[in-house]
Amino acid sequence: MPDLLVIGTDWYPDPDGRMVLTEQYLLRRGYCCGNGCRHCPYGMTGPGDGKNAKLVTSSMKEDKDQDQASFFEAVFRIARQIPKGRVTTYGAIAESAGTRLSARMVGWAMNSSHRSRPPVPAHRVVNRNGMLTGKNHFGTPTLMQELLEQEGVRVKNDTVVDFRKLFWDPSVKG
Repeated sequence: MPDLLVIGTDWYPDPDGRMVLTEQYLLRRGYCCGNGCRHCPYGMTGPGDGKNAKLVTSSMKEDKDQDQASFFEAVFRIARQIPKGRVTTYGAIAESAGTRLSARMVGWAMNSSHRSRPPVPAHRVVNRNGMLTGKNHFGTPTLMQELLEQEGVRVKNDTVVDFRKLFWDPSVKG
C-alpha cells in the first residue's frame, strides 16, 4: 500500500481547494514528472514532458517556497491575537494575511493548529455567519462550544449569539 500524503508536509490545498505538492514531497519522490508542479525542485515550470519547460529563477523559487511555508504561520500569528471572549472568521483572517480568497485554506490551517506552539485559539474562528463549522475538528463535537462558553461567548444552535457585536476584525489596528 502506498504511503499516505500528509497535509502541510507533502501537500497543501490552494485557494480553489486543489492539491499542491510540496518541494519536500517532490524531492522525496525523486524524479520530475515534467508537469510544471508549482514547487518543482528540478526547475520545471511548464507542463509537458520537461523538454520545453522553462527554468525557474532561484529568487522566484525561493519566494514560492517561503510563501507556502509561511502562510500557516501567518494565520496562526493572526489567530493568536484574537482576544478572549471574541471571535473572528476564516475570511477575515485570510484577508488580513493578504489572501482574501483563501478562507478555505485558513480552515485547513485551523484544523492543523493543534500541533502548533505556542497554542492557537482555533475555537475563536467561525464562519462568516458566526457558525461553529469547525466544531467537528475538535476532540469532541461540543468542545469548541465549551471553550467559547468558558470565555463568556454564548452559543445557540452552533451559532455565536451576538456575533456582530463579538466579531474581532484583525485588519483593524489598535
